[in-house]
Amino acid sequence: MKKVVSIIVLLFSLVAYSQEVNKLFAEGNTFYKEENYTRAVGVYLAIEEQGIESDDLYFNIANCYYKMNKVAPAIYYYEKALKVNPANADAAANLEFAKRMTIDVIEDLPKTFLQRFSASVIQKLPFDTWAIIAVVASFLAALLFLLYYFSESSKKKLFYFNTSILAVFILAITVFFAFNNYKTVQKNRIAIIFSPKVEIMNAPSVSSDEIFELHEGTKVIVLDVLDNWKKIKIADGKTGWISTDALKEI
Repeated sequence: MKKVVSIIVLLFSLVAYSQEVNKLFAEGNTFYKEENYTRAVGVYLAIEEQGIESDDLYFNIANCYYKMNKVAPAIYYYEKALKVNPANADAAANLEFAKRMTIDVIEDLPKTFLQRFSASVIQKLPFDTWAIIAVVASFLAALLFLLYYFSESSKKKLFYFNTSILAVFILAITVFFAFNNYKTVQKNRIAIIFSPKVEIMNAPSVSSDEIFELHEGTKVIVLDVLDNWKKIKIADGKTGWISTDALKEI
């Protein structure tokens, strides 16, 4: 009986928590419509502090910062929205507008066919979504094989056999996509420059030589960490060391 009561209390708590979050989200939307972006972003950030991860939430936060002409946090949250949901077309479109506010003009290195395919296909869905598709395909393949095994009609056997092979093929492809996506996400630690201007050094030391400089809003990949320094790479392939306080990882 105590377990039943505990479960009921937990369910009511979850419902109340969900209603509170929805109420805050609606409040933030009201402030945004009234063009009170400072109060709107404050409400949205309060939701984020509760551990909520949502591309819609990050998208709204980014929009507030964009309206406030704060380029670094705007790009940071658009990138976070796309990390949660790479298929969020609105976030991708607004990110391009936000990038026009940045100072640094960096040309991307030419990409190979596999890199272009990964960006346009594999990275369009989160790795956990590919994993779910793989699980569904595995159940479907097992079901079709059982139907093939127990079917008495030769036509049905042929149909179930071919479709089970197709399901196995989809399973293999989606498992590969899931692992590839996961490895890419783990390897590419994305960060955004938050300092208005920062010097990039050739070694993790204030006494080392400056090799180039970056400005707020620029996207970088974190390669290594040493004390209060991070080794980064930018889109044109240049690398260097930057103070940890100057950037924020997504």
